Formats: sequence, structure tokens, C-alpha cells
Amino acid sequence: MLQEILDTPLLAAAILLGALGLLLLVAALAALVTIKPFQFIARTFAGLIFLALGAGAGLVALGTRGYKPFTHEEVAARMSIRPTGPQRFVATIQFSDGRTKAFEMAGDEVYIDAHILKWRPLLNVLGLHTGYQLDRIAGRYQAIEKERTAPRTIHPLADETWVSLFRLRQRFEWLDPLLDAQYGSATFTPVNRPAEFEVRVSTSGLLVREIAPKPAPGYLR
Repeated sequence: MLQEILDTPLLAAAILLGALGLLLLVAALAALVTIKPFQFIARTFAGLIFLALGAGAGLVALGTRGYKPFTHEEVAARMSIRPTGPQRFVATIQFSDGRTKAFEMAGDEVYIDAHILKWRPLLNVLGLHTGYQLDRIAGRYQAIEKERTAPRTIHPLADETWVSLFRLRQRFEWLDPLLDAQYGSATFTPVNRPAEFEVRVSTSGLLVREIAPKPAPGYLR
């Protein structure tokens, strides 16, 4: 737990600011007991400000858990596709942290989307950079009528958290000075044969690239 706090400067700052706020409020109570009204007011005001700053920093720190920073194109996950029948397939996702999940899907294509958070330049200086979080995977039909009537399969890729900064930004306009942009990005690809893919994140959004099979030993082009 201590190492996790040290590895997250914003969370450490939130704890420090909150602790200072609580100490100031305790000092304010001491001033009230000794009948020092001006010290009580000043310490209470300062304590509430530090608590508010700590709460804000903590909210951002918790809201960005699960988001991975990126400044260039990078691999978010590897995906293996194995058809199991007509418009049926299994998609196996290997995440960048080593976790693996397999999903039974229906459709002609596999669809993946992600949440993207882009911070203001001032917060980039403080260590917050554009981040992404894979959100869901779904089966997709090429025919519109199939999309309306055929069985749909959709599964979450992100872990559930009690603070979703992406949702908070959609709901509260006052976060605009912190977040330059928040948007979703999606990509899809056909699944009519066994294949291996890389799910990549770039500054323009998600994309899928097939991994070319390695040639057999001794094979000459």
C-alpha cells in the first residue's frame, strides 16, 4: 500500500493535503477552546481549503486508476480470434499487464472501444498525461438487419471502480479547466478466420493491426 502511494504522486499529495487540513481544523478547535476567535476563523478557513484541495487531488488520483498514460502509439492488448461456427467466435484478450480474458462472441466482426482522457498542459507538468482505458468488447454484424435482430454479445474490459473520472467529466462542466478533452474511440475488424491482432492506441484513437505469422525455420522469401 505504501509503495502504491509513493508510485502515485497525486495520491500522496492528496493524503498530505488532507492531513494538513485535519491538523488545521484541530488547531482551530484548540483556538476555540482558548477563546481566540480570529485564530479559530483563520485556521478553520485554511483547514477547509486544504481538505478541499486534498479531496480534489484524491478524486483525480482515484479516477485515473486503470488509465495508462501514452504519448505515442503503443500496444494496449493482444487479441486472438478463433472462429467456432457461423457468426460465432472466441476472442482472447491479453492485456499489457499480463492478464488474459476469453469471450464467446457472435457476429461477423469484433468491436473494441476505449475511453480517452486528455489533460490540460498545466497538469501535464504535474505528471498527468493523456490516458486511455479499454472499455468493452462486442460482436458486430455487417448487415444492419442482423444488428437489429440477431443475438448481441458485449463484455466489459475495464475493472469496475467507484470513481469514474470519465463519467464525472461528462456530468460536470467545472472539470473543463482540468480536462482538455474526453472522448471515446472504437475500432473493429472481421473475424472470418483464425488470426492474431494487436490493439493499439495512438494520439488519434484505437486501431487494430494483424500480427503477421512468423515464417517457418528455413523458409526463404
